[in-house]
Amino acid sequence: MHKNHERFPTPHADDSSTALAGKRVALLVTDMFEQVELTGPRQALQQAGATTVIVAPQDGEVQGAHHAAKADRFSVQAVLAEAQPDDFDAVVLPGGVINADSLRTRPEAQRFIKKIQADGKPIAVICHGAWLLVSAGLVKGRTLTSWPSLADDIRNAGGEWVDREVARDGNWVSSRKPDDIPAFNREMVALFTADESAR
Repeated sequence: MHKNHERFPTPHADDSSTALAGKRVALLVTDMFEQVELTGPRQALQQAGATTVIVAPQDGEVQGAHHAAKADRFSVQAVLAEAQPDDFDAVVLPGGVINADSLRTRPEAQRFIKKIQADGKPIAVICHGAWLLVSAGLVKGRTLTSWPSLADDIRNAGGEWVDREVARDGNWVSSRKPDDIPAFNREMVALFTADESAR
């Protein structure tokens, strides 16, 4: 697996390094996901003690992207059709137009995220990743943010779209774009930690 080339602040060693110890988080992607929207949250989760698992429709490797350009390739750690939502404590949905547009049409991706939501587990979504939530019929009555071009999709599906660097609604946390990743990471780790404290 390729190393993280993006740079994010590394927290000082404290209790945060074990806040999510023993927790498994699915990073659900397919080819041409926005790479920094996977690597940044993955780094934050691992620093908090979580185990992260790249889940993708295909076996082998999955292609990351920097906007429209190919970036690094990453090892797929679980094939989506075989992955069991019960084996995960939370899910992260990175963006990238091609990635998100492909995932939203896959029945197995919709089934996976619907089960996560039905179980009340945390979902962290950034940029175009919210398309899967729309196609799975999950945004009605929810407040979230995303890349601005998804605002109409979210509203038409019965959700409330807000223009903020990070939005939290129940078991969801959402952000708009790569520039929001530091705030997204903080709120994601806080949500995932709070969810565990409540169980």
